[in-house]
Amino acid sequence: MKESQSLTNILLMEVDVLSNRLRNIKQSYKTTENSALKVRLFTENKNIFKRVNEIHKIAELLNKNNEKFNFSNLLFEITKRTLNENKFESNLFFL
Repeated sequence: MKESQSLTNILLMEVDVLSNRLRNIKQSYKTTENSALKVRLFTENKNIFKRVNEIHKIAELLNKNNEKFNFSNLLFEITKRTLNENKFESNLFFL
């Protein structure tokens, strides 16, 4: 499969935005007392996590070629780290 660098770059930017939003959601969730807001933040967190997981699956497909350094490898690594960070910090919602 030939890699599309423009598509990969767009996905990289999307993952960066989503990762930052996940961090902001967690921070807001910890500091708010509003239960309706907490429900909305929890739902948004779940939806963003699903999108990052979708991008991770795309990155796995793009990563099948044997080049050591390319944008799809970077996308794969960034999504993997974002997913791992979210799994690790998901316990924050249950404090």
